[in-house]
Amino acid sequence: MIWNLGSINADNFYFVSHLPGAGETIAALEFRQGLGGKGANMSVAAARAGTRVMHIGALGADGGWALERLLEYGVETAHITLMEGVTGHANIAIDAEGENNIVLFPGTNHQITEEMIGAALSEASSGDWLLMQNETNGQVLAAQTAKTLGLRLAYAAAPFRADAVKAIISQIDLLVLNEVEAAQLRAATGRELRQLPVDDIVVTLGAGGCEWVSNKTHQIKTYSAYKVDPVDTTGAGDTFTGYLVAGLDRGMTMPQAIDLALRAGALMVTRHGTADVIPDLKEIRDHRFGG
Repeated sequence: MIWNLGSINADNFYFVSHLPGAGETIAALEFRQGLGGKGANMSVAAARAGTRVMHIGALGADGGWALERLLEYGVETAHITLMEGVTGHANIAIDAEGENNIVLFPGTNHQITEEMIGAALSEASSGDWLLMQNETNGQVLAAQTAKTLGLRLAYAAAPFRADAVKAIISQIDLLVLNEVEAAQLRAATGRELRQLPVDDIVVTLGAGGCEWVSNKTHQIKTYSAYKVDPVDTTGAGDTFTGYLVAGLDRGMTMPQAIDLALRAGALMVTRHGTADVIPDLKEIRDHRFGG
């Protein structure tokens, strides 16, 4: 089972001819709103990948719709708390090539209490996974509690902050980074990924696939991406991570889980949206991918 201490956001999508520069005002061609946040995206991906996932998080009084939608998508929500404040949200601009930029307001994602985290993880079992990103508070406590209880810890280091990674690096079993974040971590630590005290590190490379650094077996392997025609890269990395951890939770080997995650990420970039359009296992199995 996966316990995901993660953000839940309302995603506001603005489709534009090009991404605006500093001081530039442009008109959006289209607007949509959906469920998002790195945490919610990963919970939905993991649930659609066929594993049990309990989300640990917080919503404002305006967030009942997000709770219902997570339930609809198969995510367990007993440890999502409705509280005073504003639900987190993201304003996402997407250009004609599918690239994006994002302005994020954390809202209640940064109001999660130690009691909420402790109550959730007290129900976990040894061997379960704790999945986290850097869009909530409470990460250090959650990591320490998880390791005390015998859970495995997966950390998606985004939005990247070197101090956030370093604060829990000794507890991390699986670290997922993109190429830019990996370079930032190397610069911040002065060490190569193979020198870090983390068993498994996966670096996503976008259209280049991903790289797996196994510090248990002292090997580095690269996996090619599946070829698709992308329309929107938003949420692709979250989909990859959710499927990757779900695959491992279901007993797959790392290469098997990576392949499943690459397929999920490739299908995701052919769709507009975030949590609401994450593919399920049947869609991935039925899709005919290129090389």
